[in-house]
Amino acid sequence: MTDVSDGVLHTLFRSDQGGHEQVVLCQDRATGLKAVIALHSTALGPALGGTRFYPYASEEEAVADALNLARGMSYKNAMAGLDHGGGKAVIIGDPEQIKSEELLLAYGRFVASLGGRYVTACDVGTYVADMDVVARECRWTTGRSPENGGAGDSSVLTSYGVYQGMRAAAQHLWGDPSLRDRKVGVAGVGKVGHHLVEHLRAEGAEVVITDVREDAVRRLLDRHPEGVSAVADTEALIRTEGLDIYAPCALGGALDDDTVPVLTAKVVCGAANNQLAHPGVEKDLADRGILYAPDYVVNAGGVIQVADELRGFDFDRCKAKASKIFDTTLAIFARAKEDGIPPAAAADRIAEQRMAEARPVR
Repeated sequence: MTDVSDGVLHTLFRSDQGGHEQVVLCQDRATGLKAVIALHSTALGPALGGTRFYPYASEEEAVADALNLARGMSYKNAMAGLDHGGGKAVIIGDPEQIKSEELLLAYGRFVASLGGRYVTACDVGTYVADMDVVARECRWTTGRSPENGGAGDSSVLTSYGVYQGMRAAAQHLWGDPSLRDRKVGVAGVGKVGHHLVEHLRAEGAEVVITDVREDAVRRLLDRHPEGVSAVADTEALIRTEGLDIYAPCALGGALDDDTVPVLTAKVVCGAANNQLAHPGVEKDLADRGILYAPDYVVNAGGVIQVADELRGFDFDRCKAKASKIFDTTLAIFARAKEDGIPPAAAADRIAEQRMAEARPVR
């Protein structure tokens, strides 16, 4: 067995990052499907998490990613107040090369075989149209199109939740939730980021943006000739003078040993997943006096939306639940101050407490 496999098994069975209930390896030779479904916890209810379709370098890397993502979903769902545990699935391969209707149907049959222990949705490499196909074989599928009883694009409520997290950070740090005249840097203005900019401009914030796609930047500059400006890249954005809030809304690992020392913002609150590049970064932020709003707390609007599909989607009901991200974020800041720990650690403690209290007495 390779060292990588040893690492995966250690994570699954023996490390603090493990504790997963079930990992399912799926293969359908006829369609080329190779997938991993990881269930971290069903203490709060059926595991809920998206399906990632990605050309992993190895099967071991895919398993490791599924384990990490599933664990993260347990914490996200717990903090969002959902009656769902955490799970994640990954399909191995380049979706541009191997994705097909037959492959998605085969994947749907594997999810269905779990009998409702795992509810799937969209993630990197999968889209609403894909979930419509999966749903033909599996009723435990969310993130579907409105035409098929789903909620469609979840980026609207994801951005709204991040906006509420920003308001909570402003309340905690400056005593006022208003973002008017605050200077906010948004890195990544795609699906979620551009909606976030709209919320910020509606409240009168000054916004500085960057994105690797020039068309995404130009769209917002044309729409907001006043109040929105752009810089060349993220390196320039984090060094922008007078920045109040930094919002990483693109790739994970945005906060690392190189970024934190030069960050000018007093608050970090963004939509990207896994913003902390490694353990210890949260303490580095706290040592610099930078308030960090845990990513899996503030970006939970999307999972709140897809979870609601199981009840019959109602946008107003979802938005009301996403609004509570403001209160949840404030509670995390208060717990962090009380316990003398960074907000990321406080969020973990609260999530772990909810999951532990939900476990049946044996």
